[in-house]
This record gives sequence, C-alpha cells and structure tokens, in this order.
Amino acid sequence: MSETRKNSPWRIIITIIALTAAVAALGGLVSSGSQNPWYAALDKAPYNPPDRAFAIVWPILYTLMALGAIIVRLKAKSFAAASAAFGIFFTQLAVNLSWSWIFFGFQAPLIAFIIIAILLVLIVLMIRAFNRHSIIAGILQVPYLAWACFAAYLNGFIVYAN
Repeated sequence: MSETRKNSPWRIIITIIALTAAVAALGGLVSSGSQNPWYAALDKAPYNPPDRAFAIVWPILYTLMALGAIIVRLKAKSFAAASAAFGIFFTQLAVNLSWSWIFFGFQAPLIAFIIIAILLVLIVLMIRAFNRHSIIAGILQVPYLAWACFAAYLNGFIVYAN
C-alpha cells in the first residue's frame, strides 16, 4: 500500500461520522424522555428542560464532536500522529452511549451519575488532546462539556430526589 493511501484521512473520517451517528441513534433508542413511563414519573430538577430541547441539542453536539475529530484528522500528518486524541474520542463515545443505556434502559440513575462523572473527565481530556492538533477542534467541544455538566446536574438531582 502506498504511503499516500495509507495516510489518507478518508477512512477515519468515514469511521468518525459512522460511529458518531451510530452512538446518537443507539442512545436515542432508549432515551425517549416523556415517552418512558419510568422517566416521566421521576422528580426532576427545577431547570429540567422539555424533552424537545434534548432532541435539538444532542444532534448539534454529536455534529460538533464529529467535526472536531475530523479537523484533528485533517490537521494530523497521520492517524498514528493523533492516536491519543482518537483513543479518547472513541472512548468517550462509548461512555456517552453507556450513560443512555444505564440511565434509561436499566433505570439506574446512581450508576449513570458515576458514568457521567467519568464522561466529564474524558471530555476535558478530549478537549486537551484535540487542542494539541487544532484549537478550533478543541473549542468545538466546549458546548458538549457545558451540556454534559448540565446533564450531570440533572442526573444528580434525580439521584437525590428519587
């Protein structure tokens, strides 16, 4: 395989898009909010947004995640040069997905709260890793970090109040 083809970014870019879309879709399977009788019956935080807000915000955040990772790949000379950033990116995607399934699917808010705490650490690490390749890629993750902090507050309130 030629060096040019081996370092072509397209394979990883397609993987980033496909896996990010898959995580969004799989997480959406269980996180239907008010359609879920268990979730609808929970006492929620005073600033809990309506379900439609989640349906608007999450696709934007997944798009920003993928865009940041794509920028990292385009700025890096090779996949290997950005392997740490991609390792964190793909790990946080898996943890992100596990939160939806633990919280909604298994109805385990306390375990989900622990998972979201881990996710927050991973997002910060991802921002730092992305910044090494592109400040823009890192900045694109700041809304995700802010929303994940808000989600941790909402999750924590549910643990406390229920």
